Amino acid sequence: MKFGVALVIALLTISLSLQAQGEWGGVSFKSLFIDYQTLSADGDFGAFREYTVGLEFSYFHNITDHFSVELPIKMGTANLLEEKNIQIFGADIHANYKFRDPEKHFRPYVLAGAGFVIENGDSSNIQIPVGFRLDFRVAPGAYVTWQSEVRFSLDENRDNFNHSIGFKYMFGAPKEVIIPPVLDTDGDGIVDTLDRCPLIPGLEVFFGCPDTDGDGIPDSDDDCPEYPGLAEFNGCPDSDGDGVPDNDDECPNDPGPVENNGCPLNDRDDDGIEDDMDDCPDTPGLVRFNGCPDTDGDGLRDIDDLCPNTAGPIENQGCPVIKAEHREILEFAMQAVEFEHGSARLSSGSHGLLKQIVGIMDAYPDYRLEISGHTDSTGADAFNQKLSEQRAKSCYDYLVGQGVSARRVSFVGHGETMPIADNETQDGRQLNRRVEFNMIPGLN
Repeated sequence: MKFGVALVIALLTISLSLQAQGEWGGVSFKSLFIDYQTLSADGDFGAFREYTVGLEFSYFHNITDHFSVELPIKMGTANLLEEKNIQIFGADIHANYKFRDPEKHFRPYVLAGAGFVIENGDSSNIQIPVGFRLDFRVAPGAYVTWQSEVRFSLDENRDNFNHSIGFKYMFGAPKEVIIPPVLDTDGDGIVDTLDRCPLIPGLEVFFGCPDTDGDGIPDSDDDCPEYPGLAEFNGCPDSDGDGVPDNDDECPNDPGPVENNGCPLNDRDDDGIEDDMDDCPDTPGLVRFNGCPDTDGDGLRDIDDLCPNTAGPIENQGCPVIKAEHREILEFAMQAVEFEHGSARLSSGSHGLLKQIVGIMDAYPDYRLEISGHTDSTGADAFNQKLSEQRAKSCYDYLVGQGVSARRVSFVGHGETMPIADNETQDGRQLNRRVEFNMIPGLN
């Protein structure tokens, strides 16, 4: 107890002495969270519910920009091993070292010191605190401060953690105000405070910014700062005078219209037809087809020809007419392709007929095939719809498996919605159970 009184007197004396010197100092007010359980009783450091609370007031004094002395006074409650909710009062002296200059917004500290703690007003113990603190500046001289310290006691079962958060305010004699010299960093005769380009020598008329190409447009507004140009083109030249600035002109030395990117209207595909008269300017063609080609020579230009690589009559959109024997095979397949009863599995007898359809597809490379599945009205609508789709897909899968390109074949199921005969008779229902194979000109 006597040691505690002596330490309080010493702290007050030092505090008054430091205040009298008129140097930088400050005060802080913080909420205190006290943990005697973790170090003394193998407690849980994260068990915040076991913490007790208190208040802390501190006075501190800066000795140098990085070193300061702090005088904290603490009061609150503590849960000791042998007793709960006791009243404690303590005072310390700390030496603080901060790692960053005072003008920084974020400043970390480490601290160490000595102090005493009085318990319930009748017993005391000496404690040695070490820890760290973080200050966050929120306004000139004002900080939010957070501190954690571990305190080692000279008495048994008194080691503890203290954590605190609060507000800190700096006061003291103001620093000497240093008036910076007038600077002209780029040496262009215009002081930096009036120079819009303080690191690059420039002209007074452009507030210190340069005009490298001397076209009367400052570099900052000049899209072509190294080439003299015109204001209407943001400082870029138009060498061929076609109204397209050189930086956008694909033919800067040959005048051409804007819609042709400044290039003259030429014959890009070299077919002897000027591009503006050429319906196919990028593909060589014939005069009678306005510059478009007719690859298969059937009298229909490719852009209008559904089968541009295979000759066919104009009335069939340039595609060859399917031969009568091939049409007969497709019509025969409509009834002859068979499946196992009530399923989409192809019967083995249908494979030969489908292979003939593969041959037909090979004979007409510019045609595509649409496979349509149909059922009679026996059974539920949903079942018939699904069965028709599955049967059409079985044919599709077989043809693709035989090498027909998948992009040339499509399939669809119509269920019982498109009968071609009376579903009330057996013969009619048999006709309605079918798969149609429709050849369609063109691959698009």
